[in-house]
Parts: sequence; structure tokens; C-alpha cells
Amino acid sequence: MSNITQLRLSEHVQVDHDRLDSLYSEMDHAAAEDMVCRAMEELALRMAHCDRLYRAADFDELRKSSRSLVAIADQIGMTMMARVARDVADCAGPQDPVALAATLSRLMRTGEESLTAIWDLQDVTI
Repeated sequence: MSNITQLRLSEHVQVDHDRLDSLYSEMDHAAAEDMVCRAMEELALRMAHCDRLYRAADFDELRKSSRSLVAIADQIGMTMMARVARDVADCAGPQDPVALAATLSRLMRTGEESLTAIWDLQDVTI
């Protein structure tokens, strides 16, 4: 037992550029930029809230909070994050703690990578 392998988990996320293009064409650039920034901030806050709810074993509120992530993530083109948040909502409950822990961990990884991807796009004209 001298060999230990450490797994480095990462998520490959993509931003739905078509959704962002549509958003920016529906509003003026400054309003769209403001909306995306507010959505990113709200996503970060709700991800942290989901983590706190999980640690407190408040599964009903975790389900609600993760569902709210779905709507916000979809709005700004974070389709993978929305899908994983939906998976967390489906797993939220005491019935399968392993599945919930795994999907919540994936949500945190996916969320962080998605927020970084959107943040990196701010330097690029959409």
C-alpha cells in the first residue's frame, strides 16, 4: 500500500454563446453587462448557500436553492451548471447521501469553472 493515487477533479464547461448573444441583442450593452454581473454574483451567493444547507442537512431548502440556480444559470448561458444544479435538486434528501454529496461537489466545481468562463469573456466583446 505504498502507492497512493490522488484524483484531480475538474470540469470542462462551455458557455452558451448563442444565449449570451441573444441576451446582448435584446438589451443595450451596459444593461446586459449589468444583468450578467448581477447573475454571476447571485450564483456565487446561492452556491455558498447550497453548501451551508447541505452541511445543516436542510434538504428541502437545498432542493429549492439548487432549483433557483437552474433558472439563473440558464439565463446567462451556463447550461452545464444548470443541468448539474437540477441533478442536485433531484438528489436532495436523506435517501442517498453519497449521490447528493457527489452531485453537490460537482455543482461546486462546475459553478466555479462556469463563473470563471463568464468572467474571462468580459474581456472579449460578446
